[in-house]
Amino acid sequence: MSLRHLMVAALAAFALNAHAAWPEKTVKIIVPWAPGGSTDILARTVADKLSKSLGQPVVVDNKPGASGNMGSDMVAKAAPDGYTLLFGSMSTHAINPGMMPAMPFKGVEDFTPIAMLAFVTNTMVIHPSLPVSNVKEFIAYAKANPGKVAFASAGNGSTNHLSAALLEKMAGIQMLHVPYKGGAPAVVATVAGETQVLFTAGTQSLPHVKAGKLKLLAVTEKNRSSLLKDTPTVAETVPGYEMAVWYGAFGPKGMPPEIQKRLNAEINAIMMSPEVKTKMEAIGVEPVNDTPEQFAATLRADAEKWGKLVQELRIVAE
Repeated sequence: MSLRHLMVAALAAFALNAHAAWPEKTVKIIVPWAPGGSTDILARTVADKLSKSLGQPVVVDNKPGASGNMGSDMVAKAAPDGYTLLFGSMSTHAINPGMMPAMPFKGVEDFTPIAMLAFVTNTMVIHPSLPVSNVKEFIAYAKANPGKVAFASAGNGSTNHLSAALLEKMAGIQMLHVPYKGGAPAVVATVAGETQVLFTAGTQSLPHVKAGKLKLLAVTEKNRSSLLKDTPTVAETVPGYEMAVWYGAFGPKGMPPEIQKRLNAEINAIMMSPEVKTKMEAIGVEPVNDTPEQFAATLRADAEKWGKLVQELRIVAE
C-alpha cells in the first residue's frame, strides 16, 4: 500500500474513532423562540432524556428573534460536530425562506435533518354565530358572502395565515385577512366574534371549543388526528388540502452520518416512549418516528409547496 493510501486510511480511522467517542462534552439544543412555548417544552423534555442516554449534559438555549431566524442562523453557522443542534419548525425552514428575501441561511441546504419530532394538531374553528356546521357548509357560506368572512392570524406568513390562504385558493373562496400581533390575540378576537374563523393549534383552540365559545369544524392534517378521532379533516371536503405543522431536530450542514443516525435513534426512542407520548398528547402534540431521509423528503416538499404559495400570494414578512 502506498504512503498516500496509508495516510488516507489512517485519517479515516481517526475520524471514525472521533465520531464513535461522541459526545465527550455538553450538547446544546438551540430553540429559536422564547421559553414556555410548545417547541421549548418539547426541547426540554428531549434534553432531559437525551442527557441520560448520551451520558453527557444536554442543555437548552433559547435564542428568540427575527421569526425564529436568529437562533436558526446560529446553528447553520456552527461547527457540524454534533454539539450544537436546533429544534426548529416548518415555519423557520419551509415558510420563512419564501417570505423573507434577506434570509441569513437556506432552510433546506444549510442544515442536516436529524429527526422529525412531532406534529401539532392544527384545527379549523369558527365563532358559533356563523350559521354552518361543517367545512362544506362553511365554503358555501363564504362563496355566498365573498370578502365578508374574516379570519384571524398571528401575522403575514404565519401558519394561521397560510392555512386560510390555502383554503381560499383550493375552495375558490375569498375571505378577509385580519392579522394580529401573535397567536393569543388572534384566538381572543375569534372568541369575541371580531373575526369568524381561525386555523390554530389545538392547544389554543380546544379549551374554547369545550367551553362552547368556538366551534370545531376540522383538522388540517392529511389524516384524522389520533387525539380527535371523530373530527374530520379539511381534505375530506377539499381533496388534497393539507397543512401539517411539524417540529424537527437539525444539525449544521455536514454533520457526520454516524452522529446523525445515532441522534435519530435516540430521539425517536424518547419521543415514542409512553411517558413522553402521554405528555406531548396532553398539549396537542403527536410524536413522530421518522428516519433522517424521510424527514429530509418532507422538508424539501414543504419548502417547495409553501414557497410557491407565498410567492403566488405575494406574502411578505411584516
